[in-house]
Amino acid sequence: MRVAGIMSGTSLDGIDVAIVDIKGKRIETVAYSTVPYAAGMRRRILAASTPAEISRLNFELGELYASAVAAACERAGVPAASLDLIGSHGQTIWHEGRGRTPNTLQIGEAVVIAERLGVPVVSDFRTRDIAAGGQGAPLVPFVDVLLFSGGKERRAALNIGGIANVTVLPGGAAFDTGPGNMVIDQLVERMTQGKRRFDRDGAIAAKGHVNRPLLDSLLADEYYKTKPPKTAGREQYGAPFIDRLVATGLPMEDLIATATALTAAAIAVGIARFAPETGQVIASGGGVHNHRLMAQIAAFLPDCRITSSAEFGIDPDAKEAIAFAILAYRTWRRRTGNLPVATGARKAVILGKISL
Repeated sequence: MRVAGIMSGTSLDGIDVAIVDIKGKRIETVAYSTVPYAAGMRRRILAASTPAEISRLNFELGELYASAVAAACERAGVPAASLDLIGSHGQTIWHEGRGRTPNTLQIGEAVVIAERLGVPVVSDFRTRDIAAGGQGAPLVPFVDVLLFSGGKERRAALNIGGIANVTVLPGGAAFDTGPGNMVIDQLVERMTQGKRRFDRDGAIAAKGHVNRPLLDSLLADEYYKTKPPKTAGREQYGAPFIDRLVATGLPMEDLIATATALTAAAIAVGIARFAPETGQVIASGGGVHNHRLMAQIAAFLPDCRITSSAEFGIDPDAKEAIAFAILAYRTWRRRTGNLPVATGARKAVILGKISL
């Protein structure tokens, strides 16, 4: 079965599309591409607060997702008609996994994608897990278990997107460690007045100095001590968090260096506390390209071998899009797609809604 997975994460850097062929337990990546969000679209998503604007964005993003899939097919020389199914995570506008009434909202209208491409679409993956008592996240750990299990040593599958998360293998216990690229990216945007969206290779962080008192105060947050399951998002690390950092008056290079150290330290603390005796960390996500960040993670975890998901045949940039292709396939086959040990759900459930 040929399935396209669409992912646009909290970092808001663009729309990732992975096309995979699934034959039983065998998963072959046919194509992968990414389409950056235009600056105006990113600003609108970040500012969306009224029902009218969210509704408009819901349909506009559906169009963009459909175009991104069509472009990925054309670029790879794969006929769009060869797709049997599409899995779309959608763009998260709000996620509140804990609290009195856990809730979540992803937009990017699936029926628009289905109508434009003539292919069934599975979307809205998180809501069923929440209905079953879970936090609706993280969902990718289910796929981590499928892709990276094996061997005698304990492994940690680490994804560094906007938020960083870890899946402990074997077993599948998983949690968000805290910020991934999100805080770094926002600081870079402010520093460059929108001319740059991320710290390429960690070059800016390398020029700055980590402010240890600030780093220690940030790491004192109760989130890092809270036992899994737990999730994080823009609600914790969005604009108000950045305003707090900027208000310190520190040079931007130092703030970016400190934010990079925060991401690395939070990952290391999470693994040390909740996945002790981990021997191998399998990294994926955009953060693997930040050399400064990866070097700091290695320094904080001297007893772990840090590798890339590429060693397992999975493009580090494509993993989340591949994951939602696999989750869509499972939904289509009426198979469960969540890990209760990761999300806190009462039971394993079939995820998503299908638009024919």
